[in-house]
Amino acid sequence: MSANPDFNAVARPYDFMSRLVFGNALIESQVSLLEHIPANSRILIAGGGTGWILEAIAKIHTSGLEITYVEVASSMITLSKRRNPGQNKVFFVHQPIESYQTDQLFDVIITPFLFDLFLKNKVQTLFYRLDNQLKTGGLWLYTDFIPEKYQTRLWQKMLLKAMYLFFGIISKVDARALTDMDPYFEKGYGTVIENWFYGKFIRSNIYQKQARHELKDKP
Repeated sequence: MSANPDFNAVARPYDFMSRLVFGNALIESQVSLLEHIPANSRILIAGGGTGWILEAIAKIHTSGLEITYVEVASSMITLSKRRNPGQNKVFFVHQPIESYQTDQLFDVIITPFLFDLFLKNKVQTLFYRLDNQLKTGGLWLYTDFIPEKYQTRLWQKMLLKAMYLFFGIISKVDARALTDMDPYFEKGYGTVIENWFYGKFIRSNIYQKQARHELKDKP
């Protein structure tokens, strides 16, 4: 079992490959949530990829944001540093998100296609680690492929298997199936927005953290 996924090999062609398969759906699914980021927020982006999202955020908030950008692939960090984040402050952290620790709390956490990379036991640990870093009342911008319970079409199942096969070989992704994240967010979070993309194969939600909940009540 690999320690962490390695996306260095696909860093440069990643955006091109994603558009080749999904068109603009991966980008649109994430951008659809960004307008709800409050001004002057402290933001954690977990696994931001090539960094295009920094420029997308800057189109909405040209300044006033403090963004911590955690990415495990050094090549992705290099590409992200070339982006124009406007006058927003960006702190790049080259580290696996599952081992990232900080004492500060965030107003917004963004996890674009993050949890699909990990086995279920790691997903649980990672979720509660991130939960502890989000303020009460804070927003969690979540975008990912749909878990099995929502897959009503054969092409969805086949495409997901092909993706896991490809990234398992190229990027050492251990996961072979999506973890259903609904039980995690149902305890202690309210759904603000829910959007669907690419034939309902991608879901983008904004969750708002409610009053402090007991993390021992895990799904």
